[in-house]
Amino acid sequence: MTMDLFMKKLIVLLTISTLSCSVLAEESSWFDSLKSLVGLGDTQEQTVTTPTASGLVDMLTSSLDVNASQASGGMGAILNYVKNNVSNDQFSQLAESVPGIEGLVSQMPDISKLSSGEGLGGLLDKASEYSGSLKSINDVKKQFEALGLSPEMISSFISSAQAYLDTEEGKQAKQILTEGLSKLLG
Repeated sequence: MTMDLFMKKLIVLLTISTLSCSVLAEESSWFDSLKSLVGLGDTQEQTVTTPTASGLVDMLTSSLDVNASQASGGMGAILNYVKNNVSNDQFSQLAESVPGIEGLVSQMPDISKLSSGEGLGGLLDKASEYSGSLKSINDVKKQFEALGLSPEMISSFISSAQAYLDTEEGKQAKQILTEGLSKLLG
């Protein structure tokens, strides 16, 4: 009987060895899958991805069909608006949560030398002289136009940025961003 038990063990061992050495198209072998199933496989921790300004710009360029300069400048204009509508502590928390945010603010286009427009744009320019809130909104609109982007793209940038920050790591940053944009979003 010992020989019979020995033969059974040998057959099982050879079967497992053969299966684990076979070439599979998958990244992990059948044997690794079996080990994981019974709790003997390697346990790899999931890496936490911290949101970054460069990741945000990359996402904007790929999802909104804009170039990196437009993505950086447009997001910089939006973030400057946020910076002016939240406390310094809140913006500092946003900058800590998303490294590189302050660099985006510096990439917004300079619109100080643009002349007032005609028609509805000129009317908004005139009205913004009397309202700080309207001026800030008008500045974001002009910054987008200076980048070759339509003002309608502002909402696309905002919703894309909020979606990018819609993670456990970006939750606080998304909350600050949304609070800072509350006047712009109406």
